Amino acid sequence: MTTVSVPDTQAFKTAVREQWDRSAQGWNEHTSEIRAWLRQATDAMLDMAGIGVGACVLDVAAGAGDQTLDIAQRVGPRGRVLATDLSSAILALAQENARLAGFHNVQTHVADGEDLQVESASFDAVVCRLGLMFFPDPLRGLRGLHRALRPGGGISTMVFSRPDRNPCVGILMGTALKHAGLPARDPFQPGALLSLGKPGLADELFSAAGFQNVASTALDAPFRLPSARHYLDFIRSSASPIQQILGRLTPDAADAAWAEMEERLGVFTTPDGWVGPNELLLTAAKR
Repeated sequence: MTTVSVPDTQAFKTAVREQWDRSAQGWNEHTSEIRAWLRQATDAMLDMAGIGVGACVLDVAAGAGDQTLDIAQRVGPRGRVLATDLSSAILALAQENARLAGFHNVQTHVADGEDLQVESASFDAVVCRLGLMFFPDPLRGLRGLHRALRPGGGISTMVFSRPDRNPCVGILMGTALKHAGLPARDPFQPGALLSLGKPGLADELFSAAGFQNVASTALDAPFRLPSARHYLDFIRSSASPIQQILGRLTPDAADAAWAEMEERLGVFTTPDGWVGPNELLLTAAKR
């Protein structure tokens, strides 16, 4: 199969790392909202990976470690979790969160998800929650995860599905690009939020990486918040590509873009608060 990658991959990764280093604390402060949003999908991801008591689990692109704590709880004191991330700042928060929660079976390792440098066949399960779509070369990343798994080990990843099922992402990106005077982008561009949402692509990549019993499941995951402004507060705290685009603008121009986003996102306001549609894609397989 053919693969594509973003131009100047190292510059791309450096920019992503720096953005997440800056956004780490803000992301961590939104843990309760993220946890509520992704609760059902996270449980399904861990089930699909076959994580149980005593397992050794690799958590790739772990971020501040919300799901890492769930894994640590599942594997128990006889198991262990290695959480990796490109950003040292956000991974330090994951380690601290594990310490505060009383988990002594969590280790962290700052690493590029496409070049983890872990021992081959050393993990019973691998998960990656909302991280694989940011890999410039996801096939390379998946091949590395395949090597990390023991024979028969399970993997499960979570990414955003196709654009029409994630209209909030489209509104954010379209508005940001318009205000920045930039042309529309291919939503499936490598490294983008929706890059793995193209129907069939995730399964194709997993199979090409050598995985067996590959299957993907779409899961509705609405983001429920008091208002569209609360959603934008969350976006502004993350290392979203939206931040990178608007970072080129003057403060007044950026404010105008955020204001238009809030207005357009208001369409998802309900009598019970703001409910932003999202659909996630869970892909599970075995080595």
